[in-house]
Amino acid sequence: MTESSSTEPALGDRWIKRFLQHLATDRGASVYTLRNYRQTLIEFHRWQREEHQQPPAWDKLQRDDFRSYLRFLGRHKLSRAAVQLRFSALRTFYKFLIRDGVVANSPIKSLALPKTAKRLPKFLTPAQMMELLAAPLKVLESPRSKSAGRPVSEGACWRDVAILETIYSCGLRISELCGLVADDIDWNEQLVRVRGKGRKERLVPIGAPALAAIQRYWSTLRQSPAGASPVFVVEKKKPGPVSPVNLARRLKKYLALAGLDPGLTPHKLRHSYATHLLDAGADLRSVQELLGHAHLATTQLYTHVTTERLKRVYDRAHPRA
Repeated sequence: MTESSSTEPALGDRWIKRFLQHLATDRGASVYTLRNYRQTLIEFHRWQREEHQQPPAWDKLQRDDFRSYLRFLGRHKLSRAAVQLRFSALRTFYKFLIRDGVVANSPIKSLALPKTAKRLPKFLTPAQMMELLAAPLKVLESPRSKSAGRPVSEGACWRDVAILETIYSCGLRISELCGLVADDIDWNEQLVRVRGKGRKERLVPIGAPALAAIQRYWSTLRQSPAGASPVFVVEKKKPGPVSPVNLARRLKKYLALAGLDPGLTPHKLRHSYATHLLDAGADLRSVQELLGHAHLATTQLYTHVTTERLKRVYDRAHPRA
């Protein structure tokens, strides 16, 4: 189950090629979705060749074939979430084949899969969030930044302040933040146009501190971004938008500086945004729209977090708890 090269036989499969193209052009799938679905189909194609000495005939496969594949994944000790992810990709692939008339029914439909354990989203408290937002400037203030060695970039620190403020102010996914361009910001209305999953656009309010942080960051650049230029750029000979990998790496450093768990991912800042809104009385439907969730059930995870917090407060404070 390793990453495959461009010579992988599965990528020569007519329907896999068409499906991946459909995801990229018609569905506007993210690079992460494309990567995961591509790898899932490569893995299944490889398993079918090794198991049956021939590539899969998509219109001939039966439910028992996928039950066998499920057992194969189980023997490799894959987590329940990893199994669910693979079958979600295969299910979507078969929906595509049905739409194109290749098959009449999906052999995966109603296939029993191991249930994933419900995990509540992790988040930072408002006080912890304030510590994190201040962390990039601690780098500039630290004595080490003035000593010999690799110089600390003032522009990069102010950029990271603006990035953290924007994620927390707008509740953005990392891919959404990295895709922001200058024209997406409406300074007068204090709104940001966000391109989410499946190329769906939404308008999200952005707070004054985040806007001020962006302006302060732009003041360090030779030329302020305009039009389709990225809002947040990397400092290279050929500037481009900041990447999710680079952002995650820098976040680890700031979490450690703030005395927080460096294992927290950038997505936890989005969890914090949603949890803090609900704690302050925001209604669930509004939070769903702000986050760009297609289904209310996804947003409802955060109500479990706030309910658990209220239970703990009750248990500590009520004399008859």
